[in-house]
Order: sequence, then C-alpha cells, then structure tokens
Amino acid sequence: MVIALGSNIAGGFASSEALLEAALERFPPAGLKLRARSSWWRSAAWPDPAGPEYRNGIALVEADQGPQAVLRSLLAIEAELGRERSVRNAARTLDLDLIAHGRTVLDAPGLTLPHPRAHQRRFVMGPLAQVAPGWRHPVLNRTAEELAAAASVGRDAEPV
Repeated sequence: MVIALGSNIAGGFASSEALLEAALERFPPAGLKLRARSSWWRSAAWPDPAGPEYRNGIALVEADQGPQAVLRSLLAIEAELGRERSVRNAARTLDLDLIAHGRTVLDAPGLTLPHPRAHQRRFVMGPLAQVAPGWRHPVLNRTAEELAAAASVGRDAEPV
C-alpha cells in the first residue's frame, strides 16, 4: 500500500524531516511493515504559498490490516505526534494519507481509495515515482511516473 507523509510545522522536533522520520519509526509497532520509501521532497505551501514550506514523502508498506484499520493506525500516529486539525489545508505538523491499498477502490465515510486528489499532486506522485515509477493508479490506470509529469498541484515539488 502507499502512504503519503507531509509536514510544514516541526512541532517539538528539530525539523519537519525529523518529525517525518519519527512517524516512520512508529509504522512497525502499528503493524505497518516499511518496504520502501522516497527521499523527502520540498514544495511551497498549498494553496497559500506564503505559509511554511512543506516536506513530503511516500512510504510503501505491507500490512495484514484492511484499509479502515490502516487509516485508524495512521490517525493514531498523527495524534501521538501532535497533529491538531483545524481548517482544511491548514499548516500542520503531520499529515499521513492512505493513498492506495493495493488495487482496492472504495468510497466509504471518511475514506476514499485511491485517494481522490493524489494523482493531481506532484508532491505525492513525484516521490511515488521515485520509489515505484511503474505503480498504476487503480482507477486511472496511469503510472506514478505519468501522473507525476501531468500533476497540476505542487509543480515546484522536488527532492531535498
């Protein structure tokens, strides 16, 4: 499965990268086996570029859990590391998004798979293309590499 990580407020950590590393360290105890990860990418805040710059990355994981259980684990990690939710697209300490769970297509309360906007975001598709360029979107049937090239949001995203 594909999990996107993002941060533009370090919270109690030395940097957003340190916070994202701390999140990855919490994956195995949550039953999320890390198989591959991208480097950290930087991009301007979105939708307001005046905000703090983002760090983003992708983790490819395996789990014996269904998508709802994985989402609960990700939300618990966010909360443990200080995530506070306010308005949509607000600056945040940590954002963990379940982008895809295998080839599952799901539209349930609180969870849509694949993530409904990930394919538009270079700060998601770029890191995914870095570790799995041939990954295919379960609905669009386009590769991560193709989607990264066509992404319309976060066009400035690049590896740190």
